[in-house]
Amino acid sequence: MSDLRTKYLGLELKNPLVHSASPLSESLDKMKMLEDAGCSAIVMHSLFEEQIQHESRQLDHYLSYGSQSYAEALSYFPEAQSYRVGPDEYLNRIANAKRALSIPVIGSLNGVSRGGWVEHARLIQEAGADALELNIYMIPTDVEMSGPEVEQMYIDTLSAVRAEVTIPLAVKVGPYFSAMGHMAKRLRAAGADGLVLFNRFYQPDFDLETLEVVPHLVLSTSWEMRLPLRWVAILFGRVDVDFAITTGVHTPEDVIKGVMAGARVTMMTSAILQHGMGRVKVVLDGVERWMRENEYVSIGQMCGSMSQKNVAEPAAFERANYMRMLHSWQSDPTGFLP
Repeated sequence: MSDLRTKYLGLELKNPLVHSASPLSESLDKMKMLEDAGCSAIVMHSLFEEQIQHESRQLDHYLSYGSQSYAEALSYFPEAQSYRVGPDEYLNRIANAKRALSIPVIGSLNGVSRGGWVEHARLIQEAGADALELNIYMIPTDVEMSGPEVEQMYIDTLSAVRAEVTIPLAVKVGPYFSAMGHMAKRLRAAGADGLVLFNRFYQPDFDLETLEVVPHLVLSTSWEMRLPLRWVAILFGRVDVDFAITTGVHTPEDVIKGVMAGARVTMMTSAILQHGMGRVKVVLDGVERWMRENEYVSIGQMCGSMSQKNVAEPAAFERANYMRMLHSWQSDPTGFLP
């Protein structure tokens, strides 16, 4: 039997399939079901900066960039009072999960600025979390805000949280940096032990009946995994962090590709929400079967084997492959698009 064990953020995990932050971790019973299904760790649902310090004018400033011009945009952000779980209850949930589960529990803190709220990173650690995932979800809509200013906000927020905790710290970020590789190095230098690629920035929609801006949640598909897959493959071996892929993990093939790119773990939520807890076993069985059929002994042997530094054609991750792909397309005999 192939060895599915991996190591992420210093944690020994039984396999590379981790449950990412979702509403499922709001219930201890569901977390037990995720463990029984085979998940090797659970990232708790996020504790938001708004929940901790919703009176913060600094936070309102960042979240409302540009909203003065579009008043409807304000309705896209929920009122702090509408969150289902307060800070104290969140800490209790972590403590209860640690008592009930045998797999690692990773806290999740969602914030975009420096401030008193970062003290809760330490409280999450004291509640028993094995590691912490800092989820920085920021959309810089202020046309006066420069790229370097955006990047510095990330670094400042990470540095403030890093100063509060000694447990391993991963940072979940989006892909919209002008120089993703350099930003990854800066995050590592500021204290990140892991990078979770990538945050999905949910896009609002227009309701043409009410003429309102409304949230629109769409679950991921395997196709969306290509972007984090590419960047993990590029950064593996160049930035000394543990990588996690968190977008588009649905099938055994997705997990295998993620590990081969260089991810220590792949994180799944949408597939579980769509197909139920049994999806975890289906995926893990598929990974083990593929490894056995292809004579891979362990996840460690696979990790990074298809990264840019290890493949025969490293240019496949860069511009050269873009040009070759365009020129290799063949139309049908009629000359029309299919």
